[in-house]
Amino acid sequence: MNLERYPYINSNDFQDYEFYSDGPKGRIKKIVMFTKIPNSEPPIYNLGFGDQDPHSGETDDVVVSNNEDRDIVLATVANTIVEFCNHYGNHYIYAKGSTTARTRLYQMGIAGLWEEISKDFDVYGLKDNDWHLFKPNTINYEAFLVRQK
Repeated sequence: MNLERYPYINSNDFQDYEFYSDGPKGRIKKIVMFTKIPNSEPPIYNLGFGDQDPHSGETDDVVVSNNEDRDIVLATVANTIVEFCNHYGNHYIYAKGSTTARTRLYQMGIAGLWEEISKDFDVYGLKDNDWHLFKPNTINYEAFLVRQK
């Protein structure tokens, strides 16, 4: 993908990533984690994402940092998917926001970057227990499956 993104580092053998969001709210540490969903066939990995709490060190997937860099953050997360798949194989990645509003925000981000994302990824949206090819600006999806082309 040819989008602006933040530099990041990986750890835990390419399963965890961290980077910093820079914006009007300051420098915020972001965490991306890939965890295999048990008994999934073909293998599906859950994408966990959030801000690292500066006091506890825990990842908070509910906080709204609103650092005015959503597209750069989304492009950075997408790049971690590419690196993860390059290391582990081209698996499906499952993503769902911690709230309905967050899932909708992810959908808007995907739609806004659709021209670039669709070049590198097949994206599916979950609606009423069925997976559909992602279509920007249509229905509200409940979750997403992404796979590198």
